[in-house]
Amino acid sequence: MKVQKNIALVAHDHKKAELMEWIKIHKDELVQHKLFATGTTGVKIEKELGIEVYKYKSGPIGGDQQIGAAIVGQKIDILFFFWDPLASQPHDPDVKALLRVAALWDTIVACNRSSADFIIKSSLIDKEYKRNLTSINKYTKERQLEN
Repeated sequence: MKVQKNIALVAHDHKKAELMEWIKIHKDELVQHKLFATGTTGVKIEKELGIEVYKYKSGPIGGDQQIGAAIVGQKIDILFFFWDPLASQPHDPDVKALLRVAALWDTIVACNRSSADFIIKSSLIDKEYKRNLTSINKYTKERQLEN
């Protein structure tokens, strides 16, 4: 990961207000990085906070999968995903797949405000960092696949 991180911002409907409040608090830190979001969240961030964000599709129509693909392509370094553990989502399989891919590709993930606070205030946030992709490299080598 480079010094300037590629950060994805995602929130379920019942968590969007909490994410927006969190972004307001950490706006100065976040604007130092490239920001990405699922569609509805991205529009809300741009309109309410005036922060430029690259927007994928809305989560339920493929945005979660697009972010997952960006993680596999090593184009997303950090995922701030304020998800709602108390509400059933029509795209729960997509959410699970996104979190699985993030873990597999050693992506930094925060699923709530506390973990997001710790990550954004980490001394590593503005330093280069090398991911541990040993398991991926081993998997691809064993199967003679390209990375």
